[in-house]
Amino acid sequence: MRIATPSWTSHRGTALDVALEVLINGPVSRAQIARTLDLSAGSLTRLAQPLIESGLLVEVGEQSSGHVGRPSRLLDVVADSRHFIGIKLTGDSALGVVTNLRAQVVTQASTPLESREPSAVIAALGHLVGELRASVQEVTAVGLGIGGLVAPDGTVLAAPFLEWVNVELGARLEAATGLPVVVANDLVAFTEYERWFGGGRNLERFAVVTLGAGIGYGLVAGGLVVQSDDAGLGLIGHWPVDPYGPLCEAGHRGCARTILTQSAISGAVSEALKSDVSYDQALDLAAAGDLAARTIVENAARGLGHLIAAIANLTMPQLVILGGEGVRLVSVAGPAVRQGLSERRDPRATDVALLTTSGDDAEWCRGAAVLALQTHVLGTDTSTGNEEASERTAAAAVGLPPAS
Repeated sequence: MRIATPSWTSHRGTALDVALEVLINGPVSRAQIARTLDLSAGSLTRLAQPLIESGLLVEVGEQSSGHVGRPSRLLDVVADSRHFIGIKLTGDSALGVVTNLRAQVVTQASTPLESREPSAVIAALGHLVGELRASVQEVTAVGLGIGGLVAPDGTVLAAPFLEWVNVELGARLEAATGLPVVVANDLVAFTEYERWFGGGRNLERFAVVTLGAGIGYGLVAGGLVVQSDDAGLGLIGHWPVDPYGPLCEAGHRGCARTILTQSAISGAVSEALKSDVSYDQALDLAAAGDLAARTIVENAARGLGHLIAAIANLTMPQLVILGGEGVRLVSVAGPAVRQGLSERRDPRATDVALLTTSGDDAEWCRGAAVLALQTHVLGTDTSTGNEEASERTAAAAVGLPPAS
């Protein structure tokens, strides 16, 4: 039997909308909440007062509008009242963080995987959770992101880098830790963080592209992450980038995975220089002006621009967020990214807004923590697939229309 996640609040409907607005955008004035949710001042007071009395929301000061009249009182949540663990699982290690209610990292730790056998991995994860759990007074739930196909009940249907098929990871990790566990594709988790607390907060449409060992793509439309049974297959990696590029293992010429991954770039530079270099070394050489490295890195960056242009042409996002451990490519060869982008866009089209994240591994963990956080604050049960109604409530709470 799966462990139920405790509910953040018993309040539902518009009262929950108020609480979510404060969680995601606070500290925020009462006037702003009323405008966002289209509430009268009286209705907001009636809805907010029980939330304040229960300690869910707190008054943290006043904000003057600059106009005649009383200052507006600010509402906020007590961010450190809840803590969540977020874990990124790779083929050789697990990195975990503890976050507060706003997905701000409190502490982090990691553990190597001595074996990829499921029992050994779950034991290592249990040890990691125990280490992280000791750093705070209480942990509400655990989120885990994994590169692969994941069922709603937390079963890993396929994780090629671990050589796993049909592993009941969620239920087994719950049994090992005694905590509620949410498992999902790591790119979905990454995108959920950006939607609630990152660069995509309050945007109706944005895309996420991650660079690293693979190429990841996430899309938010109508204020919600676009979900599919194919999430985890890495389909964006097969998008054609260079018609003259190398073949991938599936026989596609010049697809994104043969041009933009860390191994593709380091491999191409190593071959050109007749010496093994790492991804970061390849970028260092390019930044220092080495002709061969610079040519390869700029070609990859231009290919990234082509990929972003395709995403922008097809989905018209308000923002494209670039992240992942390989995102340093953008800082080293940013002009080439923009060149590739312009080559595949109508000159009359608006500029595509780009936001580059830090590329820190903790980004993935923070996303996993948000999965657990969302389950807690929305009162959903991922084992039964009952997320849709609460997700619509969350979209409404940040002033976005529900998905059709």
